[in-house]
Parts: sequence; structure tokens; C-alpha cells
Amino acid sequence: MIKKILIANRGEIAVRIIRACTELGIKSVAVYSEADRYALHVKKADEAYSLGPDTVAGYLNAHRLVNLAVATGCDALHPGYGFLSENPELAEICARRNIQFIGPEARVIRQMGDKTQARDLLRQAGVPVTPGSEGNVTDLEDAVAVADAIGYPVMLKATSGGGGRGIRRCDNEPELRRSYGRVISEAEKAFGSAEVFIEKYIGNPRHIEVQILADQHGNVIHLLERDCSIQRRHQKLLEIAPSPQLNDEQRQLIGDLAVRAAEAVGYTNAGTVEFLMDSEENFYFMEMNTRLQVEHPVTEAITGVDIVQEQIRIASGLTLSFSQQDIRRHGYAIEFRINAEDPKNDFLPSFGRITRYFASGGPGVRTDGAIYTGYEIPPYYDSMCAKLIVWAPTWDGVIDRSLRALQDIGVYGVKTTIPYHMEILRNAEFQSGHFNTGFVEAHPELIDYSERRDDRAIAATIAVAIAANMGL
Repeated sequence: MIKKILIANRGEIAVRIIRACTELGIKSVAVYSEADRYALHVKKADEAYSLGPDTVAGYLNAHRLVNLAVATGCDALHPGYGFLSENPELAEICARRNIQFIGPEARVIRQMGDKTQARDLLRQAGVPVTPGSEGNVTDLEDAVAVADAIGYPVMLKATSGGGGRGIRRCDNEPELRRSYGRVISEAEKAFGSAEVFIEKYIGNPRHIEVQILADQHGNVIHLLERDCSIQRRHQKLLEIAPSPQLNDEQRQLIGDLAVRAAEAVGYTNAGTVEFLMDSEENFYFMEMNTRLQVEHPVTEAITGVDIVQEQIRIASGLTLSFSQQDIRRHGYAIEFRINAEDPKNDFLPSFGRITRYFASGGPGVRTDGAIYTGYEIPPYYDSMCAKLIVWAPTWDGVIDRSLRALQDIGVYGVKTTIPYHMEILRNAEFQSGHFNTGFVEAHPELIDYSERRDDRAIAATIAVAIAANMGL
């Protein structure tokens, strides 16, 4: 079994991994930039080491991270998500230095990071993919020819893209011609590659993804699906498990497709296979994320599986703790990304000092975060400062409990997405359980009322103020 892990990340995911290590009796090593010197993951780890004054560069220096793992006596490295989590070079350096990389092999990361190669591999395995170019387009005229063949609208995408970047919808040829250079430029800046491909645009699909686990002994299982359809500009706002939009037959189908995809590429460790579901309820492979997902806690909530601990067990060479027959879904869970953003100001970041913070609690409520009263949210990283995960036995129950939990949580000193999440929950379309990726754009009125709080929330705020004034 792995004995000591360097966590090559920061923030709430680093705290999450530290907790898994503690429960397994494994020593944890944190790394931090000077901007993160007082971060929560630094306080909670068994050991912590500075990466220097650069705010981002240290977290992106694969050689330095692995050297530090060796120097501190670690036998494994966990990349978390973001930063170098899907960088095959990091996995290769770990292998050369005899450090166990807690993730898939570099070969698989490289294959799945290339969107056109991933599409080709899974098409050959019988996994449906959206119609599009065979490989990358060679130039603008090739892109126009492909778009003419499959019909507009189309999506122009960076081959190495992700996170909503390097992607444009084109409704006609003039739009494609205008967008081509922009996507090329964005792809080069963000991913270091100018390669792009085209696929058919699926209007307002449902975004459904499947969590998979695969050990080094050939066992591959899925942990059901998550619905990530509530998103803005291709960025997820909240995630649900299981999807309230699927029936048992569809759930079985998409789970089987995800396992087939993982088996086709020889996948090991935790990963996510993402699909789009069109209006006729057809599933199309979109991409495979070769890392732990931000939204993994909702899957843990409905299955009882600790995904991070399973990652560590798999990397240690152990077999999966569960078979597919052991996986049962229990109730519903929603994860809310608590971002330091101002919904009323086009979701602009709202970095600054947390003047007062208290987490939500009660039955079925979990908070994964890296903030505390007095913490200064640095402006150099992602704006997500916490995740609220709520579970209940029924769909209606999880909505009611989520409203209560969002009213309970308190983050003061910065603007957050908390009130906007509450408006989503109050929306009749969302409550019906039938929505798609066009939900946010279809409901601009949610922004207009995002400051509204009901009487219980107002009373809670007043109580906090009174307690502070009394010195309680």
C-alpha cells in the first residue's frame, strides 16, 4: 500500500485528498505558492513545502513537483484536477522516478487529450460519436468543406481543448470563416496546439457523464451517471446524480457505453466519460476526462463509494473494493459550485477577504471547501471557493433540502453564486427534472432576482449580526 503522497494541487481538492489519506493512514505532503502560504490545505497536510513566489508556475512545473516528491520520501503523487492533472509528461516523469502516479498511464492521457484521436478510438469500439471531421481539419477551406457536408450549425473545437475554451458554434459559412482564426489563436495560447476539428452541433442537449473506476487487474465498473446540463458558457454550475432525466434502460445503456470506452483504451484508475443526449434521446460520446472530476462527491453521495480512496487503492495495485453488482443508487444528490463571482455583473470574479464564513450542515449535507473566516481569496486561481453537496431520498426532497442548506451557508466579504443557485432551485422547469444545456440562457430572469432571500435566510443573517455584536 502507498505510504506517502505528494498532492500536486491546491484548494478544496487538496483538502479532499488529504482527508482520504488521513483515513487510510497515509502521510500527505502539500505544496503551495507564496499566495497560498496560509491556505487550508497547507494547514491540514502532514508536511508542506513552498513552490516559490510565482503564483502559478510552481504548480505547473512537473519536474520540480516530482523532485520534491522524491526528496520528501513520497512513493506516490496525486494530481487532483486542473493544473497538470491531465498532463502526460507528469505521469511519464513519475514513472521514470519510481513515483506512483495516481491516475491512468501517460499513453491513455495523451490519447484521450487528443479529441480527434479519442473520437476515432471510441468510434472503432462501437461507442457513438457526433458526426464530424475525420481527424483534424487541415485549413479553413477544409473546415468549410466538412461543415458543408454535415450541415450547419457546427462546433469548431480545439483538439486539445477543455473547460469551455477553444470552442465556437458556427451557424453558417461566414461565421465559420470569422471564427476559425479566433479558435486557432485561442487554442495556441491556452493549449499550445493550433489543431482543431469540427463536429455537428447538437442543439440544447443534455450533458450526461459517467464515473468509471478501473483497476490494474482488468476490472472496470461504472458508478452511475451525473447530469451536468446546468451550465453557463460551457462551464458547469451545478451537478446532479443520478440524472432525473434518465430511465433505468437509458441508465444501463450509458453505463455500458462508458465501460466499453474505458476497456477500449486500457484505462486504469478513476475517469469520466462524457456524453451528449439529443432531443431524440440518442447518446453521443463527447470526451473522456482522465482525472478526478470536481463533481465526484455527488457520485459518492448516492453510491457510498469513496472515489479518492479507490484511486489510491488502485494505484497501490489492489483490486477494486466493489463489483458492478455491488453498486446501487440511493436517492439524489446535487453539488453546488460556490464561486466567488457576482451573478449580477456577468459572473465576474469577486476576490477578496472572507470576513465571516460558516458552513452548512444537517442531515445529508456536506461541504468541501478551502476557505475560513479571515482567508484572503487570491485573484490568481479559479474562483470556486467551496462545494456544497446535498443528498436526499427523493428528487423533490433534495430540492427542498438544498434550499435549506443554501440558506444556512454564510460567505461574507465577497459576492458568491449562492443566491443564483437558490433561484435555479425555485425554477419550475428545473423542479420538473427536465432541462438542457440551454437552461441558463433561457432564464435570464434568474439574475434579476438573485439577491432575493426568504424570511428564514434574513432571520439567520440578523441572528449572526446580533451574536457578533454581543461578542458571542
